[in-house]
Amino acid sequence: MSEKPIAASGSNQPIVKIGHYTLGATLGVGTFGKVKIGEHQLTKHKVAVKILNRQKIKSLDVVGKIRREIQNLKLFRHPHIIKLYQVISTPTDIFMIMEYVSGGELFDYIVKRGKLQEHEARRFFQQIISGVDYCHRHMIVHRDLKPENLLLDHNMHVKIADFGLSNMMMDGEFLRTSCGSPNYAAPEVISGKLYAGPEVDVWSCGVILYALLCGTLPFDDEHVPTLFRKIKSGIFPIPEYLNKSVVNLLCMMLQVDPMKRATIEDVKKHEWFQKDLPGYLFPSPVEQDSSVIDTEAISEVCEKFGVKEHEVHNALLSGDPHDQLAIAYHLIIDNKRIADEAAKAEIKEFYVASSSPPATSESSRPHPERIAPLRDKSSPAAQPAEPNKARGTPVKRSLSLLLMRM
Repeated sequence: MSEKPIAASGSNQPIVKIGHYTLGATLGVGTFGKVKIGEHQLTKHKVAVKILNRQKIKSLDVVGKIRREIQNLKLFRHPHIIKLYQVISTPTDIFMIMEYVSGGELFDYIVKRGKLQEHEARRFFQQIISGVDYCHRHMIVHRDLKPENLLLDHNMHVKIADFGLSNMMMDGEFLRTSCGSPNYAAPEVISGKLYAGPEVDVWSCGVILYALLCGTLPFDDEHVPTLFRKIKSGIFPIPEYLNKSVVNLLCMMLQVDPMKRATIEDVKKHEWFQKDLPGYLFPSPVEQDSSVIDTEAISEVCEKFGVKEHEVHNALLSGDPHDQLAIAYHLIIDNKRIADEAAKAEIKEFYVASSSPPATSESSRPHPERIAPLRDKSSPAAQPAEPNKARGTPVKRSLSLLLMRM
């Protein structure tokens, strides 16, 4: 159902309201549109509001083709994925009401700290892979993973943003759209070749892991055609301080041939990834008799989609893994399982403080908010040389606009 945003004048700046939310300052400008902070008029709960202009994104039609897909994105519940609460449609814009986190971007964190300690890089990376794996299992590919789309909450946990603004992943249906940011994009994406989906996220995750460990990008150049040549070559510098295990993982993920590239399952099983892996990130799947139906989950699907019980039953009996009602049902079952595991982990941490933080914990350090620190490469003061830091191109904003011009 579409609504019109209300502009209430009074002060110098008009107050813009959409639904029950009052829009505030702009948090950022992404590929798909502006993101503003919003506040619920009654509860004062803060949200992030992504504003998508219909003219700019003609392919995104929540009323028609992907209405059910958007509905499923609202069912996504994972501790490391930004939640989508509501979608409000107007004739000119689409407003996506999302979870707000206050810790800024992982990008800013890397810029401020440089290369991270291995244990911290691993913790972030494990959370990212957990979120990516969850979405892939439910037929969604991100295709634009980069540190700017990875946000941090007040507990320094990663939250993946912008999942679902790409096509739904369908078996045998290849994604031709060349989206994403050049520095993090897989060779087959920048080459305009056909690609299935999950493998391009694996490549991007490999670039992100490199940035976490090295504070630099594996492939970079101011001259975009040269940057593309470097990406297609798959050759990148390996600093001496990286241990052999993580170098092996990086080489598996940054494999030019997508058929030889590591899968998410390969990453999950890798010895470097497995170290200190929290149990809640990958809870064991519950072996369930396919003939046993969860009636609560059925009821929730009926309520969310406005359908009858027999329609959901038929969707499950059809065996089509891409049926949106079936996806919704399995999402709800999966969410219960993840919530149970997360609750167990919290209880365990409460009673057994097995790994108390050191005296110089992250919480005692100043926390990066949404600022733009030291990003200008042209300024010599922006990036002071440090003798202990590996040489390389500092992590910087992606060149997404340059792709559009080519």
